[in-house]
Order: sequence, then structure tokens, then C-alpha cells
Amino acid sequence: MGLTDKSRIAVSGLWRKLCLLPTSRKVSFTAVGLSLIAFGAAGVAPLASNVADLHVVTITEELALPDLSTQINALRKASIPFVVEEHVRPGDNLWSLLHRMGVNDPSAANFICKDARARNLVSLRSGARLQASISPEGKLLSIQTLLDRAGNQNNATTLVLERTTDGFNSKLAEVPLESRVEIRSGEISASFFATTDTAELPDVVTEQLLVMFAGDIDFASDLGKGDQFRVIYESLWHGSEFVRSGRVLAAEFHYNGKRKQAIWFGSADGQRGYYYDASGKSLKKAFLKSPLPVSRITSGFAMRMHSISGEWVQHKGIDFAAPEGTPIRATASGVVDFLGMQNGYGNVVIIKHGPVYSTLYAHMIRIATEMRAGTRVAQGAVIGSVGSTGWSTGPHLRYEFRVKNEARDPGAIALPQTAALSAGELPQFRQRVADITHRFAVMSPNAVTLASR
Repeated sequence: MGLTDKSRIAVSGLWRKLCLLPTSRKVSFTAVGLSLIAFGAAGVAPLASNVADLHVVTITEELALPDLSTQINALRKASIPFVVEEHVRPGDNLWSLLHRMGVNDPSAANFICKDARARNLVSLRSGARLQASISPEGKLLSIQTLLDRAGNQNNATTLVLERTTDGFNSKLAEVPLESRVEIRSGEISASFFATTDTAELPDVVTEQLLVMFAGDIDFASDLGKGDQFRVIYESLWHGSEFVRSGRVLAAEFHYNGKRKQAIWFGSADGQRGYYYDASGKSLKKAFLKSPLPVSRITSGFAMRMHSISGEWVQHKGIDFAAPEGTPIRATASGVVDFLGMQNGYGNVVIIKHGPVYSTLYAHMIRIATEMRAGTRVAQGAVIGSVGSTGWSTGPHLRYEFRVKNEARDPGAIALPQTAALSAGELPQFRQRVADITHRFAVMSPNAVTLASR
């Protein structure tokens, strides 16, 4: 189909205009193509049967680059604030932190030091994240951060500081945390504690393991090279920010041909509950295996040569070697029956655990200040520190387990056990065990299935 007279006149005018443009300008082929497409959209026939036959005119035009300094100055004159994010570094103080964020505002620093809520900014943990809005002149307009406070396991507290017309205002607000599941495992090569560092296991999780298995495992003497552990625990997050490690959900140790397991089972909010093995038997023992978290036995319940008299005598206790100042824990809940100096025992504490059992802790360098005769203490509570008082040749703890006031070997008698889960709780607990078993299997396809032995 040929061009109409009006179409010919329009196309002819277009090319005339393109050809008359100054040579200092450039028009891309795309622009010409778009013009032709526009004509085609109006129902105009193509100018040529082959696009390659079209004559393209390229025209250039020099464009000036924007002046960035002018734009920056314009933004400053407009007083548009900028937002900065910073993390607390080791060795930081309030002044170095504000300076690094670009804050030059003595009034803000003064308010932070005086306001009870704002003073939390002075003691932020290393790694804490802050977000601040700052004016071009360095005035602090607002700042907020997340405070890691020990309180509700699933919540954290945000601190917000804002500039007002007559100064500053601070406020605290609770925010929910997201719980994620972390899985770690390790094979002991040197020591349990060195292996937890290699496995990047948080210290708070390691401490929980010490408490969980305190009735079954002496972490200084029972574990050796080649022994293995697996642990599943919570980590708590606020958006993309890690806040803290949470509760251990499950763990198992394979050592010396044995296997010990622990599975958390309790209320949905995590406020009530305890650890059980896969059969539903509680891990909570009436007595801990050791009164010290880390130690080694230097003298057991047996005949030995007395270190001072040189005579062979029956050693009616267990000596645990440990550095001076190591915390001593009550191996069971009870009531303080005696504390003070007692001949060769030096500083000593005796705790009664009902009418039958009692425990003695001797040679302490100090007794916990809150301890009094008649005071009730909980299992695991710190009652004093390792020392070398009395007839002692070096820092250690003498521990005696007594039955009706007679010293006995705790490893040779059957100690009372705590109650297992009830029949009504077992079905739900078994579902919990199945979930934990699956997670261990995902972590290690060769992992041993949790089961009662």
C-alpha cells in the first residue's frame, strides 16, 4: 500500500528537520526508530522494505555533569537529616561512639549521662547496634538501640531517645524476639572446653550443659579424646540482629561407652519444665556428681598416706584440686547446719539434706556472705570458694557425703532419684523425642537415634 499525499508530506518534513539540525547535536537511532514506530502505529506503511536500507543520521549533544558540591550544599541548607548505623566495638565509650557516628552535640551527651533510661547507652554490650538520625550540623535528632536485658526469655527492650522542642525525651518498649534453632556438635581432642570453642558453642550454652549433666558427668575427668557431643539450642533475634543465645533444647554425650541424653520438656512459654532422657526419666538428681564445675580428684574415698602425719589412714572424703577462688556449689538442696572454722578443716560449711543425708565442704578461702546457719540453699547455689585453710598443703576442696552423720563413698551407695514423667505426659513427650531425633539425624546422618538404654 502506497503513502497518501498527507503521509508523504509528513515524512518528508521529518527528514528535512533531521537533516537541518546542527552537527553538534546527536540523536540516537532509537529516537528515529520510535518516530517511525509512531507513524506505523497510525497506520502508515513502512518507508522501506528492509530496515537496513534506512539512512540513519546520528547527532550528538554534550551534556554537563551535575555539580555534586552544589547539590550537597543545597541539602545542607535544607537541613535534611541523615541516618547512620553503628555497632559498639570493644573498648568503646559513649564519646568515641557518638564521635564515630558524626554526632557533635554536648546537650545530647549531657542528657544521656543524666537520664536514667538514656544511661543504658553508656553500658551497651560489644556488638550492639545503634541507629541514629543526625542533622547536617551534627545535632542528634534521635537514636535507638536494643537492650539485652535478662528478663522475659522471649522479649527484649528497645531504647529510643528523641529530640523535642525543649530538649530530649527517652522511652523504653518491650519487643518480641524470634526464636531460631541452632545445632552444634563436636569431637573432643584436647578437652571439652577447647572443643566447645572450636564448635563455636556460646558460653551460656556450655554453662547450661554443665548444669544439665552435673548429676551424671564430671566434665574434667569423665570426658576424653574421641568422645562426642551434640547440642540443639535456641538463638533469639530481633529482625536481622542477633540478641542472645537461649535455652538448650536437647543434648547428648557419647563417652567411655556410655550415652547421656537431655531433652527439654515443659510449658509452651518455656517458663516451667526440666530435662529428661528419652524414656522420660528426669536428669535432675538428688545430688550433683561434683561440687565444682571443673576439677580433678586428687584423693578418693580410700586408704592413703596422710599428707601431714605421714601415716596410712582411711580418707573419708573426696579431695578436688582446683585453683584458689573456684566457686563451690551445694550438691543438693538443704539447710545450712554449720559454717565457720573447724580444726583441720579450716573454713567449712555443713548442709543437711533431710534427716538422713548431709554434705561437708572444707578448706574454703571464703564462705559466701549470704550464708547463715539455718539458711536454705538450692542445689547448685554457690556457697563459697576453694582455698587452702586448715590442715591443707595446697588449694583444694575436701568434700564429704554423710549418711546419718557417717562419711560414706557417694559412688558406692544408691542415691535417691527424682520423679519421672507421668503416664499422661508421655505421649506428648514422645512427640518431642521424635522431633529431636529428626533434628539430630539431619545434623549427622550417622547419629545414634535417641532411645532409652
